[in-house]
Amino acid sequence: MREKILSIIERNSRIDLKELAVILGVEEVDVVNEMAAMEKEGIICGYHTMIDWEKTSVEKVTALIEVRVTPQRGQGFDNIAERIYKYPEVNSVYLISGGYDLLVTLEGKSLKEVSSFVSDKLSTLDTVLSTATHFILKKYKDHGTILAKKYEDEREKITP
Repeated sequence: MREKILSIIERNSRIDLKELAVILGVEEVDVVNEMAAMEKEGIICGYHTMIDWEKTSVEKVTALIEVRVTPQRGQGFDNIAERIYKYPEVNSVYLISGGYDLLVTLEGKSLKEVSSFVSDKLSTLDTVLSTATHFILKKYKDHGTILAKKYEDEREKITP
């Protein structure tokens, strides 16, 4: 039942628990108890709202920063990752394979603000060897949700 609950709420965290119980064929109290247990165990870490900021008047820039670091003996990448994710500007930090070690996502009000964060805070950390910043220009799909839907011409076709 856990996997089914998780796959459903991952796509729609606002689903009514009664509806979820009906989908699963169990009692609502069972769903409530299972979700509470998963929250306590840290399996469910939070509930988030996805916003298409391009449709608002808020100026926001999102960047992906690739970071190469020197891993610390006995700690690996954990200490530097923790130092980075403690910055309030940082949304996420991932250990990745390939030419870089960490992938950091962050948001700012402008390209300049993000660039300043990278040069003043991130690049100056003692174990950071190099960074590469990529700005997101347009989001087409995010967390499984399509944001850039194709324009559908809804006019009636007239055929001769």
